[in-house]
Amino acid sequence: MSQTITVHHAGSRADLEAQSTAIQALKALDAVRGQIVAATVDGHPWDLDRPVPDGAEVAAIYADSDEGRAILRHSTAHLMAQAVTDLFDDAKWGIGPPVEDGFYYDFDIGRPFTAEDLERIEERMVELAREKQTYQREEITREAALAEFADQPYKREIIQLVGDGTIVSDVDAAPDADEGDADGDPTFTVYRNVRPDGTAAWSDLCRGPHVPSTDRIPAFTLLRSAGAYWRGREDQPMLQRIYGTAWESKKAMTAHLTMLEEARKRDHRKLGRDLELVHFPEELGPGLSLFLPNGAIVRKQMEDWIRDETLRRGYQPVYTPHIAKEDLWEISGHLENYAELMYPGMEVEGAAYRLKPMNCPFHIMAFTSRTRSYRELPIRLSELGTVYRYERSGVVNGMLRARGFTQDDSHIFCRDDQVVDEVADCVEFARDLYRTFGLGDPSRVAISTRPEKSLAGNDEGWAAAEQALIDAVERTGLPYETDPGEGAFYGPKIDIHAKDAIGREWQLTTVQIDFNLPERFDIAYVGADGDKHRPYMVHRALFGSIERFFAVMVESFNGAFPTWLAPEQVRVVPVAADFGDYAEKVATTLADRQVRVHVDASDATLGNRIREAQTSKIPYTLVVGGSEAEAGTVAVRPYRGDQRKDVPLDAFVAEVVDEILTRATGDLA
Repeated sequence: MSQTITVHHAGSRADLEAQSTAIQALKALDAVRGQIVAATVDGHPWDLDRPVPDGAEVAAIYADSDEGRAILRHSTAHLMAQAVTDLFDDAKWGIGPPVEDGFYYDFDIGRPFTAEDLERIEERMVELAREKQTYQREEITREAALAEFADQPYKREIIQLVGDGTIVSDVDAAPDADEGDADGDPTFTVYRNVRPDGTAAWSDLCRGPHVPSTDRIPAFTLLRSAGAYWRGREDQPMLQRIYGTAWESKKAMTAHLTMLEEARKRDHRKLGRDLELVHFPEELGPGLSLFLPNGAIVRKQMEDWIRDETLRRGYQPVYTPHIAKEDLWEISGHLENYAELMYPGMEVEGAAYRLKPMNCPFHIMAFTSRTRSYRELPIRLSELGTVYRYERSGVVNGMLRARGFTQDDSHIFCRDDQVVDEVADCVEFARDLYRTFGLGDPSRVAISTRPEKSLAGNDEGWAAAEQALIDAVERTGLPYETDPGEGAFYGPKIDIHAKDAIGREWQLTTVQIDFNLPERFDIAYVGADGDKHRPYMVHRALFGSIERFFAVMVESFNGAFPTWLAPEQVRVVPVAADFGDYAEKVATTLADRQVRVHVDASDATLGNRIREAQTSKIPYTLVVGGSEAEAGTVAVRPYRGDQRKDVPLDAFVAEVVDEILTRATGDLA
């Protein structure tokens, strides 16, 4: 057996003793820069104290990278679970994965956690972190795993599910089960929190990797707790989920907590109530909402813009029903692949119907309404189509994740030589939309490639479609990243993100190439050779959904919409009742130019009326009294910007109309 191994990094190599660890390899390769939490070995995440194999390519995972933060957070989740089990003797625990900007862990302690509990848990975490406990990885058999977690029913359930070959897609498949021993019994990875004296303090099934020790977590805090069904299913026990966050430095965590506080102030549900934009009555049920008149006006501007733009860009509108017979969903594969997200069927005159979760099959029906020629392609069909998806109550989040929502849905049927042009146009369309609605250029463009389990197409088709997406994005000049294996089962896709005013990134637009539905519905066009040919099908939703995009705008603008979007654009406030006639004249002049204007001639004091206009975040408040009436001017109080007096009425009207027509957004952060 060789006593030395060779490792590589970025073209460099080093020779080490056998059983050398990842951190030793990185040091030998002079590849240690900054704060390292783990490594990659031949592309796989790896604990720093784990031996590396001969010939491995080794790289560092830094604490301030996305992957590094995920490792920090997963390690902190284990630290939190140990603290909970220290404080609550009979605690049972479920899963504890890292999530975006934080982590959580699910527990069963027989009651909800209180704020005092969270304080005690965090204090205990600090104590444990100071002990410098190490995270140690061990592979054990299924039998040993069942014995070790004999008093943990949720862990035993995971072990049984994995051991039985059941796909556990709705849990953090924490055990890293390999092909098993000689008898075919799978082995599992366990991570133990080990005290300096070598005794194990706590353990859990886990894929890893983790930071080397608890003192290597620079900053963490607990945020809140909430009920969560085990494995996300309403027929399972209700556990208590504790959410927390961890960062590579106290400075980074402080910035994040400041952002969270700002986000709470901007929550679209709170602002929606305060500004009378939207309503979430309990009688509707979770994930369903009402647009109130103010919100409906904003939505109308969104819909008018997208309808006008799709027509201008050569799309043809269609309208489709909200339900269809189950036959349609069987052909499309939704009953096979999306049944859990569909509402139960309803029987009408002996036939089963379903609410639609997607618009795609309806647009295919429009395409097949007659024989199509290659000369007609591309055919771009568009619709503001409302869909219904049964999202679990635990993940419903106002309008950001809803059960009923309207998509600006379009499907493009085209020839293979047209795909790149069509996809590039979709990406450019998305960029124009983001700029128009004040989000700037896309913050991230990601091309998601073929998943491991793809049921549609063939190798050549996938390769061609993925290359088409790459060519299309490169044509736009936008930088892009690749998300390997994250495509839909029926084809690759582009996800386009935007950042809001406080730096949060939102995935909004999706552009997809679909092999599945054209095959399932056997659609075709007649080519120049007189034969039938299968068209390419491109899905695209630019807003993503009207509701979600609306919620993002509410939070990004903090409810203070740009003038062209604002429900009420101008508020006219007469100083006293004697000047009501002039106030009405000002309002009429503005209304004649299609400006949304209201006169506040209530009995409240002038100061209260001005404050109410500011609280309502009206873009412009015009105060008029005797001098304004005599001179034909207005005193302008913008929601943002400096106050101005003695502004000629005609000049103000021209100014605000130009602002509306150009859809100016200005500095709305």
